[in-house]
Amino acid sequence: MERWLTLVRPCATLASTADDEFGPVVGRFGGPLLLPDGIPDPGHPFVASIDLAALPADATDLPLPPDGHLLFFALADDQRDHQSVGSVVHVPVGTQVSQRDKHAWNVHEYEEWDREFGKLFEGYPEGELRARAEVSLPHHTSVFPAGQQLRADIPGHPLCDDLVEAWQETKDGIVQSGEMQIGGFGDEEDVDVDPVDVSVRTALYAVERGDWERPVSDDPADWVLLADWYAPGLRHREGSTLHWVIQREDLIARRFERTFTTFAWNP
Repeated sequence: MERWLTLVRPCATLASTADDEFGPVVGRFGGPLLLPDGIPDPGHPFVASIDLAALPADATDLPLPPDGHLLFFALADDQRDHQSVGSVVHVPVGTQVSQRDKHAWNVHEYEEWDREFGKLFEGYPEGELRARAEVSLPHHTSVFPAGQQLRADIPGHPLCDDLVEAWQETKDGIVQSGEMQIGGFGDEEDVDVDPVDVSVRTALYAVERGDWERPVSDDPADWVLLADWYAPGLRHREGSTLHWVIQREDLIARRFERTFTTFAWNP
């Protein structure tokens, strides 16, 4: 158990609640889409905007910028084979911005596309997000070691199945839950392998197909979870999760365009 607790990571849990006791307002789901002049319209729907300066101090162990806003974009779609389904934009303090059309991402004119994804986007949440500092432990029991095709138990933790089960049974009495999480370990409705590991493998496939640019490390230890969005109430995608992951060196260098986004859904 003591070795298991060494895996604890800090994270910021974000919830769309009016309860002041949960924590300060740090952003919002939806709202106006304000982007720096000269940046093209993102190719995915707008999810949320987070004010980095408003996050609780030391809420995460990520090398995030101290201020500015992070804008998260994602399409809750599991039909895009080994492609990133989202993006992140950092808007530094004082940057000239202008309001954009939030529907500009939908450049397709196909009736079926508009019917499915247009209605899906209409179900994206709106409203303020409050944050509080929490702790995060693995929800998964397996990882993909670098350079290997077969998954393995979390190294050094032969009882990880029992420990994960114990955490799942007790965490609601220890930490608060919310719709978004910054940092920490990834989670989803039916999790077995570390979601970051799965995202890394997806990014590697994208590189092979020419859909993502190098360099991409095959070692999950070089990557971090930037954010999760749990969408249990998203119509037609109930119980789904979006994961935004990024290589640590890209995060340090503020290369947020290198964020890779994956979608998990167990219909």
